[in-house]
Amino acid sequence: MKNPELDALIKTALREDAPAGDVTSESLFPPKLQCRAILLAKQDGVLAGIEVAARVFRLVNSRISFNRLARDGDAFRAGDILAEIEGPAVALLKAERTALNFIQRLSGVATATRRYVDAVAGTTTRILDTRKTTPGLRVLEKYAVRMGGGINHRLGLSDMVLIKDNHLKLAPGIAAAVAAARRHVGRRLKIEVEAVNFAQVREALESGADMIMLDNMPLPTMRRIVKWVGGRVPLEVSGGVDRTKLKRIASLGVDFVSIGRLTHSAPAVDLSLEFLGLLGGEIPRIRLKKTSFRMAKS
Repeated sequence: MKNPELDALIKTALREDAPAGDVTSESLFPPKLQCRAILLAKQDGVLAGIEVAARVFRLVNSRISFNRLARDGDAFRAGDILAEIEGPAVALLKAERTALNFIQRLSGVATATRRYVDAVAGTTTRILDTRKTTPGLRVLEKYAVRMGGGINHRLGLSDMVLIKDNHLKLAPGIAAAVAAARRHVGRRLKIEVEAVNFAQVREALESGADMIMLDNMPLPTMRRIVKWVGGRVPLEVSGGVDRTKLKRIASLGVDFVSIGRLTHSAPAVDLSLEFLGLLGGEIPRIRLKKTSFRMAKS
């Protein structure tokens, strides 16, 4: 996401949270009061969105110092300090929730993705995301998928042709749909066809589809299709795939598995902003760890 677009998104979130300022903090503390805080991991996860969080603080007050101790894509443990933040207390308190909302959400997506990527380790299958994203956050959530080791499918409807079941209910058939799409986009965009049985896979391949999605098929059918296609086009599996099924599907030799729950159901990772005290005063020495972070494999 380009900086102007990201800034506009952050400013919208800040207006939502503090349309007339942070009346609590502004009532309690003078504007120049300086403090120190840390971004603390409360559970294990994979980091995504640290730059977004830093930008939130900077947009609230350019005098805030945000020292990153980890990078997006790093795996972390509960108790790790991910960043140190210093600046005006009122500004830190105003930015706190918006920054956490972004980084917790995006780290949740990266963490969920990493678990699926780990589940297919040692196979040739790669994990894809979908368009089942939070409105307005698609670019960020798909970025978080990459930080977890996944691969982005199309960003939106303009990026490739994907002929699905609802299209085929209105079109005269797969061959006609592929031909019409090819006339419209030529070779500048790929054409993928969703298939629910072997006959549809055959028609899609013979019609010149660049990729075929196997939707909610039983394992024996997928095994037969993988053998018959023989690598002529990439095969994507979709539909209700959980980690229990994933290893069995990957063992068939499919190229991709797309998983909507990477973005539509990933739980936020528990991170918090812990205030340590005022600058110039006594800062409590709490027993927390700064670690050498482990890069999440991609």
